[in-house]
Amino acid sequence: MTGGPSWTRLRGPAITGLALAATLVLAALSLVLGGFDPAEAFGALVGGSFGSPATVLSITLVRTVPLLLTGLAVAVAFRAGIWNIGAEGQLYAGAVAAIWTGLTFAELPGLLLVPLVLVASSLAGVAWIALPAVMRLRLGVGEVITTILMNFVAIQGTAWLVHGPLQESRGVFTQTDRLGDAATLPALVPGTRLHLGFGLGVLLAVGLWGLFRFTRVGFSIRTVGASHGAARAAGRLAVTRVTIGVFLLSGALAGLAGGVEVAGVTKAVYESFSPGWGYTAIAVALLAGLHPIAVVATAILFGALAGGAAAMQREVGVPAAWASAIEGLVIVAVLLADRAVRGRGRE
Repeated sequence: MTGGPSWTRLRGPAITGLALAATLVLAALSLVLGGFDPAEAFGALVGGSFGSPATVLSITLVRTVPLLLTGLAVAVAFRAGIWNIGAEGQLYAGAVAAIWTGLTFAELPGLLLVPLVLVASSLAGVAWIALPAVMRLRLGVGEVITTILMNFVAIQGTAWLVHGPLQESRGVFTQTDRLGDAATLPALVPGTRLHLGFGLGVLLAVGLWGLFRFTRVGFSIRTVGASHGAARAAGRLAVTRVTIGVFLLSGALAGLAGGVEVAGVTKAVYESFSPGWGYTAIAVALLAGLHPIAVVATAILFGALAGGAAAMQREVGVPAAWASAIEGLVIVAVLLADRAVRGRGRE
């Protein structure tokens, strides 16, 4: 194949474009089959997510934050060839650590307590991914299974905690006590619900891009992700050390997502705390081509989908579960588009 840009350079944008187009077509077809007008439904979706500055700042971007942080967690892991499917469990672990820390050290001033809450949530995410990391590196057990199983442990463990040891002091509701003001994240834009967690997520995305683009560590991660065997055979990379580091970084980001959501939005932890952010993060990361900066854009896209789903249900009657189905369609569309682009590149 001669002339013009190579398919290697176009692969990421091509996959994203094809996946979005395929998802749009499939989504429209699903609406028609359900007896809904696609134009009316999509109009409600856009209005419910981007209809006004207040809607964008207080709904769409607020719902973006946990998807951004978990999306970065998944993207970092996948770039290194680590299939961390456990961001959901790591998020739950981070949320529980955040609420416990915020309630236990409630007397501390905010300048100390907020960082402490966020650090605790990150460390909890690290702890939650540590077992799958050890099982892969020491026992050869694939992390896909172990991280998925750890999700169930985290979700059910949280349910037990909010029914028992961490239940709010009145014993009426199945949730924890609420954080005090000193433990909560300040607003990023005054007068809106958008909190500092969004800015933190964007900064982390930029930092990870710089790590991958300009540092030796980033090069090592990309090399290991391209081929563990080749990287190990070359003998110039500490493959085990890189793998451990990426495991822990991915867990820390996912755990941080739980802490940021508690400190920025819910102020408490309850049963079914997450609607599946850790699973949606897989679609967020794949659609972004595992690029940290692109994860910001795709997280906003999925945040808009989550925000607009309520408007579609309210104004058009489209079931809220439709949005979850679209998230699954995105993953399928990305895989199909990737196969199509790779096939075209071999011609």
